[in-house]
Amino acid sequence: MTFLLVTVAWTAHIRLFQVVGKIDDVLALLNLACMMTITFLPYTFSLMVTFPDVPLGIFLFCACVITIGLVQAVIVVYAFHYPHLLSRQISRSAHKDAFRQHVLCLVLRGPALCFAAALFSLFFFPLSYLLMATVIFLPYISKAANWCKDRILGPGEAPIQTLEFFTFDLHEPLSKERVEAFSDGVYAIVATLLILDICEDNVPEPKDVEERFHGSLVTALGTYGPHFLAYFGSFATVGLLWFVHHSLFLHVRKATRAMGLLNTLALAFVGGLPLAYQQTSALAQQPREELESIRVSCVIIFFASIFPFAMWTAALLREREALHPSARFGGREHALMFAKLALYPCASLLAFASTCFLRRFSTAIFHLMQVAVPFAFLLLRLLLRLALAILRALRGLVQPTGPPPGDPGMADAQSQLLPEAC
Repeated sequence: MTFLLVTVAWTAHIRLFQVVGKIDDVLALLNLACMMTITFLPYTFSLMVTFPDVPLGIFLFCACVITIGLVQAVIVVYAFHYPHLLSRQISRSAHKDAFRQHVLCLVLRGPALCFAAALFSLFFFPLSYLLMATVIFLPYISKAANWCKDRILGPGEAPIQTLEFFTFDLHEPLSKERVEAFSDGVYAIVATLLILDICEDNVPEPKDVEERFHGSLVTALGTYGPHFLAYFGSFATVGLLWFVHHSLFLHVRKATRAMGLLNTLALAFVGGLPLAYQQTSALAQQPREELESIRVSCVIIFFASIFPFAMWTAALLREREALHPSARFGGREHALMFAKLALYPCASLLAFASTCFLRRFSTAIFHLMQVAVPFAFLLLRLLLRLALAILRALRGLVQPTGPPPGDPGMADAQSQLLPEAC
């Protein structure tokens, strides 16, 4: 939940500085206070997890969110008080007061819910968790409510403001570039956490090397073999998931709202990959928990990879708006993207299912998956070309005769049955 709430705060921050075009010393200090409060959120969440029955953790968490909202509201009020700090579009608008009210409403509705959650934490904290979860999905709830209202009551009256006010829509999805930048940052942090874990826990003490291994550092490092294997497997997983994400956004023209939500959910599970590393690196010390550790790791990898597949599916539903022609149905990159995005979900699901029937070999199956998937990525284009060639050959055997001469429409229709070779 903390990751999703931090993502909401990041989105609000991006929206805020679409309104503010220039920054002076006051805005810089206010923004610094906002960032400092955001960095304190994981600590309050740790208190919530460690002491779930004590309302102090929920109260502090909500207090941080309220503080962030209030600081952002002060930024908005200050920027509108000095119009030269606003973006050019807003500073030239004739409806600055309406725009300020609109932005303040968006900034403060999340903290208002957290204020209610803080009050309920004093006597009924389960409702507090529900209110905090509502903050995450508030834009989607608001959009669904407006849709239902229009369906039941009919479209409302046209707004008094001119179109100029609504050309800058804070409800629109974030730009593709911002989504990519945030995603790259998350992947980079996760990869950094992996190397920090192995540097912290897998360097032997000089005294232990002398006493237990008779001064042989190679022998001492050999005891950490499972840790290094888990590290390289986990890093390869993070790197390949980033590669798939990057490949997907090479074909994306515009990120829709559904794609933004699915991308956030994918990153939430990518953030759990260091946990998968810790689970698999501890197999040698905790063999009794081997099966559970392998299954937890498979589940994390599955959800970290299935949400990008769902994101691509959401893009296909609005392919003319969201995708370049090469990745649409029938495009030359369509089949390759399908294979790239489906590889990790299928591999992790297969590894999870295998542990149900071959429990004694669960560790070997998991490590085999981590080694085999990178090689599958290297051979993916070749394997896909081979599969498409076989399908075309089978189609030729079933339909050996071509279309009647002088009927180009039939030939065009048949050419769309399979995508072009990759």
